[in-house]
Amino acid sequence: MTETEIDKAHADMSANPEDDAARLRFYERIADSELYLLLAGEPDGDQVSPELFDVKDQKFALVFDREERLSSFVGRAAPYAGLPGRGLIQMLDGQDVGLALNLEVAPSAMLIPPDAVDWLAETLRNAPEETQGTLSELRSPGSLPEEVVTGLDRKLAIAAGLASHAYLAGAVYKEGGVGHILAFVDARDGAEKALAHAAGEALTFSGIEAGTIDVMFVSAGDEVADILQRVGLRFDLPVPEQPTLPGAPGMDPAKPPKLT
Repeated sequence: MTETEIDKAHADMSANPEDDAARLRFYERIADSELYLLLAGEPDGDQVSPELFDVKDQKFALVFDREERLSSFVGRAAPYAGLPGRGLIQMLDGQDVGLALNLEVAPSAMLIPPDAVDWLAETLRNAPEETQGTLSELRSPGSLPEEVVTGLDRKLAIAAGLASHAYLAGAVYKEGGVGHILAFVDARDGAEKALAHAAGEALTFSGIEAGTIDVMFVSAGDEVADILQRVGLRFDLPVPEQPTLPGAPGMDPAKPPKLT
């Protein structure tokens, strides 16, 4: 079976047990992946009942990062729900339930304890702060840690359809500050919060002290967009092949299914 992103991140984490950045990348893959949750019965609307089992007085829900892996583990027809990882984490937050990931069917098989699930939920909840500042200059982003650039590239690749593209640039403020700014071009109405959150997560999961990256939103016809095109590092956001159905259970991580 093809190695998955979770398999790769798990192998890296296992090979570098003292590397906090490797551990953060693994948990980031959990949040960003589609996961398949084994259920105790068929879903009832937005109500789901995970199949739980006990290990040393802790409860775990069975999840897999491929449908074939779930089928291989169960060995029979069984109800399951496909959920965004972050939606599943939010659903289990505070429920004292851990994740039994890819048990017996993949090299990434492991038990993620309830306290780690709650920690990840808290990390994903961290929202960017709104601040006021006046730009006096935009310049080349210069030398940034590779983890930050690749993290942004990865995050924006899964933000399909939320904006046309983005530029990362160096920023100088009239108030005296110097830093970096990520400017989204032609963002979809209502997508600003999600895009800012994605940028914040890229920095959080980079695992290094890289300061902050401010976020702004511009239109392609704005003068500042022309400047960004000349000096900034461009990230293209993919165009979705088909729109996500907002009413489908579990597809909106802001409205995860409810436990029963």
